[in-house]
Amino acid sequence: MTTEKSAVRATDTLRDEPRIDRRDDPPKPRGRKLFPVAYYVMVLPAFVLFFVFHTIPVIQGVYYSFTDSPGYGPSKLVGLRNYIALFTDPRVLHAYWFTFLIAIVATIAVNIVSLAVAVGLNGRIKFKTTLRGVYFIPNVLAILVVGYIFNYLFSNSLPALGEQLGIDALSTSLLTKASTAWIGIVILAVWQAAAFNIIIYIAGLQTVPAEVLEASRVDGASAWRQFRSITFPMIAGFFTINMVLSLKGFLQIFDHIVALTGGGPGTDTESVALLIYKGGFQGGEYGYQSANSVVFFIVIVGFSIVQLNVLRRREVTE
Repeated sequence: MTTEKSAVRATDTLRDEPRIDRRDDPPKPRGRKLFPVAYYVMVLPAFVLFFVFHTIPVIQGVYYSFTDSPGYGPSKLVGLRNYIALFTDPRVLHAYWFTFLIAIVATIAVNIVSLAVAVGLNGRIKFKTTLRGVYFIPNVLAILVVGYIFNYLFSNSLPALGEQLGIDALSTSLLTKASTAWIGIVILAVWQAAAFNIIIYIAGLQTVPAEVLEASRVDGASAWRQFRSITFPMIAGFFTINMVLSLKGFLQIFDHIVALTGGGPGTDTESVALLIYKGGFQGGEYGYQSANSVVFFIVIVGFSIVQLNVLRRREVTE
């Protein structure tokens, strides 16, 4: 009887307990429907700014490339006349040739210099962190200001040093002759661009496992063999990034030439970007140079795509 009474009491207790909702899915948090609205509110201002100050000007530039607009006043459509004239204009063709020359030479030089410096800064040296900060300084300086300093060095300090040493080749400014002015531009471009590339290469070098290098060292591999067979293949992705960004940046070279030569002597050191600026905003060729801008944009995109595909294919083979 006692057992039966205990069972009855236990059953009554279970009946009196409140029922608990045991759904498998957790309750949805309140306000979830507001999240998409918040996303739109955050993205919309940036989208509007990008559309107003980037997309619309690009569309307008493409439109003006089919007109004879001088940059002010009325204009009329001329069809493809501007584009056809570009391929027969010797000044435009020379600007493209000079831009390609600067871009190719500077891209190769800056990656060689920056990779060598990065390897040194990644080694076991004193003041490693301080030196990394020092080498990054050129990237944060205004290139026009630095360009005028280099202009003074090339035009005054270097010739004075050349006269003291009796070196005729250095006794005159590099910037006065078309055959040597491009060298000064490349030196400035490489000095300024190497800072960013060094940081990228250092980041890549730090991904190389130290154990692999130590094992190869134990096997008798020289420093050059380690770099060629282990280090460089493992940082090939970083090499691709630097090559593509360097070429793209040097194809758009502008401030360096403004500060050093202004496009002179004559128009011998005139880049495409400088020609577009001079002709479009100072020479009354707004429509014509708009067409030049469209062609130049296509050239840069094409070069970047080809270069990226070639280097990526090389990464896979390695």
